[in-house]
Amino acid sequence: MCLGLQNIWLFDFNLADIAVNAAAKSEYEMQAIQVTQLGQNPQVSNLETPNPASGQVRLKILACGLNFADLLMIKGTYQDTPPVPFTLGLELVGIVDALGPKTTGPAIGTRVAVYSGQGGLAQYGCFDATRCLPLPEAVPTIEAAGFQIAYGTSHVALDYKARLQPGETLLVLGAAGGVGLTAVELGKLMGATVVAAARGQKRLDIAAAAGADHLIDPETTDLRKAVKALGGADVVYDPVGGDQFAAAFRACNPDGRMIVIGFASGTVPPIAANHMMVKNITVQGVNWGGYMRFKPKVLTESLKILIDWYQAGRLKPHISHILPFEQAAEGLDLLRTRKSTGKVVITL
Repeated sequence: MCLGLQNIWLFDFNLADIAVNAAAKSEYEMQAIQVTQLGQNPQVSNLETPNPASGQVRLKILACGLNFADLLMIKGTYQDTPPVPFTLGLELVGIVDALGPKTTGPAIGTRVAVYSGQGGLAQYGCFDATRCLPLPEAVPTIEAAGFQIAYGTSHVALDYKARLQPGETLLVLGAAGGVGLTAVELGKLMGATVVAAARGQKRLDIAAAAGADHLIDPETTDLRKAVKALGGADVVYDPVGGDQFAAAFRACNPDGRMIVIGFASGTVPPIAANHMMVKNITVQGVNWGGYMRFKPKVLTESLKILIDWYQAGRLKPHISHILPFEQAAEGLDLLRTRKSTGKVVITL
């Protein structure tokens, strides 16, 4: 379960000296952005380049996609926060430059995408070979770095969990955010009528460009009434929580499905079980990364479908900010202040 972001501090750690100079290289071989104490700002750490263990590959990291989970890990409130010290960055793209003992591939020189859970904001990292997804040449590094979690979460939520059907009405909350935009795009691709809820005209325009059929600003419009006026929602995709969850819940049609992705509003909403019973509404949670531990086939099959759709030109990832390693703090703050739309990607 993702907790709220409203109390996360302003990121002010200094990355101006991130470039490794000759003197540093004599003692240290790489740099990483690490959390050394929960609740404190991350810091730039000088580290020895790691060697891969059996079953692992070492990657020269090219790009890392940022996620709200990075913010929650810094605070220590994410469900999969590693023990400190740890390197931030849940998803990345890199080039295989070494194989561990008894590791047969991917071959050295292969460009791969990895959902790692940590370790992406570093110049090098070692990861399980089974988590590496070789990338076709046609897939750009930047887009691949921000592809897995956002598209993967939305596809598993809408297809595997909600069983979204053509002709149904999908309400997407936080529709201009990193996962929200992919839910809009995938919902439309799957044949749904998509209602996008986002704050401000700029965000609504971005959701419309991703394929939304109807637009609602929940700050100026009664969300429940507006959705009901459109015929109600069969499926609700909610990474926001709080008051928007409550309004969307009341706007669900009989047999509706609420898919809980997170709580970017900072409030975990209560659920009216009596209302669920009367209208036969189902509320389901989606922790995308959790499937890697107990049912990885759900993720691998989903990602294969998504890569095929991407190569066929059916998906158009929205990257709102591409920043160098030196500006990783700025990238994290864009997420904290909710000023980004789509994904923020850090290049190395």
